[in-house]
Amino acid sequence: MVKRSFIQWLSALLYNANLPGFISGQLYRGPLKTVCIPGLNCYSCPGALGACPLGSLQSSFTGVVLHFPFYVLGTIMLIGLLLGRLICGWACPFGLVQDLLYKLPTPKIRLRPSLQKLSLLKYLIAVLFLFVLPLSFYYLDGIGVPAFCKYICPAGTLEAALPLALVKIYIRNELGALFSWKLAILIFLCITSTLIYRPFCRFICPLGAIYSIFNRLSVYGVKIDKHKCIGCDSCLHHCPMQCEQVGDRECIHCGECAKVCPTKAISFGKK
Repeated sequence: MVKRSFIQWLSALLYNANLPGFISGQLYRGPLKTVCIPGLNCYSCPGALGACPLGSLQSSFTGVVLHFPFYVLGTIMLIGLLLGRLICGWACPFGLVQDLLYKLPTPKIRLRPSLQKLSLLKYLIAVLFLFVLPLSFYYLDGIGVPAFCKYICPAGTLEAALPLALVKIYIRNELGALFSWKLAILIFLCITSTLIYRPFCRFICPLGAIYSIFNRLSVYGVKIDKHKCIGCDSCLHHCPMQCEQVGDRECIHCGECAKVCPTKAISFGKK
């Protein structure tokens, strides 16, 4: 089986292959920039070759004229139906960042089942910051605001704001309270990621929320051979996402369950 870490690093490199941009601070503006990539990767990252699906979705509600995002929603739904949250586990750069932070030698915390209910927060954030707030700003001011990108997204802070501020003096001079707020969110999530596995994916990420809807329906993903399963629950005890069932809405198909299954009842492939 291909190592997940290799695919994660490869995806991050392919998404951000405009490497000279990190030195010059110039964004890639070629034809690939109109293509939505599967994972969360900021459009304004100096290395980015494609567009973030969340940013693209919000941009439909932020212009002078509203446009229904047929292409963006269609792309997200197609990816979701094919792979579900496998994208979160294998092809999301910010997911990779959290995985690396969790490997640091710090105490690890497994949340109580009651606190796991906080995972529902990402659905509220998705509805509020991807749709309600952008449309509300549009009807109030005549132009919408990409609310999630502007007020929350830590990937944008890490991949775009910080690299661009590093090489562009005028950007550093323009940084204010909003940047400080988003930097605080990023720092908090980085610290939390050393203690709790993927807090952003579990409690905040709207893209993960959307993909999770398709987790049970996806063509490819984790599957259980019921004839081999002995009900020992080793898979759930070792699940870093603390899923209630293998392949449920929180499952990112990381493969840890398959590694510990004593009867090899768990595998990945076409369902």
